[in-house]
Amino acid sequence: MPSRLPLLPRARTAAAVVRRSLPGTVVAAALCLAVAGCSPVNSVENADVPKWRATALPSKPAGVVLQDSGKILNRDRIVQEAARVPAGSYVLTAVCEGTGKAFFAVSLDGKAITEAGAACNGRQETTKITLPATGRVEISSSSVDAPLLYAYQLAPAK
Repeated sequence: MPSRLPLLPRARTAAAVVRRSLPGTVVAAALCLAVAGCSPVNSVENADVPKWRATALPSKPAGVVLQDSGKILNRDRIVQEAARVPAGSYVLTAVCEGTGKAFFAVSLDGKAITEAGAACNGRQETTKITLPATGRVEISSSSVDAPLLYAYQLAPAK
């Protein structure tokens, strides 16, 4: 009568092979993930701002009175100004890339008008602004979540 003993040792041998190769597979997978994590990533410090801006804020509406783009590498404010901006309604379009949020403070002749923000997810955000009088407009860009890329433009509302 045939015995079933040869089948049982074969099953045990197959299970032992799986158990022996499992730690090696886990180590290989962990090594692949570690190497992928150390791969060079485009950082804000090395970013090509004009190239990024061309895709992040490509349109340039007629009559843009103030615009800027660049890198915020620390918590210092970056200020741009335009003299003799006519009174009226404007739209501030802002975008940023990185982590957190960028803030854009708008002032007219040194008096605060509004503050707008943009989440750093690459999407454009707009804020309507009313300038009550003609004067010097300043827009300061800042973030507590530096480093990040930012771009904005202030144009007359349509």
